[in-house]
Amino acid sequence: MCLGIPGQLVELVDTNDQLARVDVSGVTRIINIGLLEDEQLAPGDWVLIHVGFAMSKIDEDEAALALASLQLMGQAYDDELSALWASKITSDTKGG
Repeated sequence: MCLGIPGQLVELVDTNDQLARVDVSGVTRIINIGLLEDEQLAPGDWVLIHVGFAMSKIDEDEAALALASLQLMGQAYDDELSALWASKITSDTKGG
């Protein structure tokens, strides 16, 4: 099952305009925001994340509802979090 997890942008990564640091349930992670290049993303914005990629920009109410729904799903939520933590996106522009 493929799910999206809401995350709040903490900062845009200076070394690569397609990366951002987000807070997902209290843990920060670098994600790819390249699919949302037409959005005006800034710290504080919420995005829906799937396997390390921001898929859409959402508002705070949508983020809260999505998080509550995911927590009710139990294992599917845990699996999606595991996939996010396992993603290998880094701010190293050399692919390291």
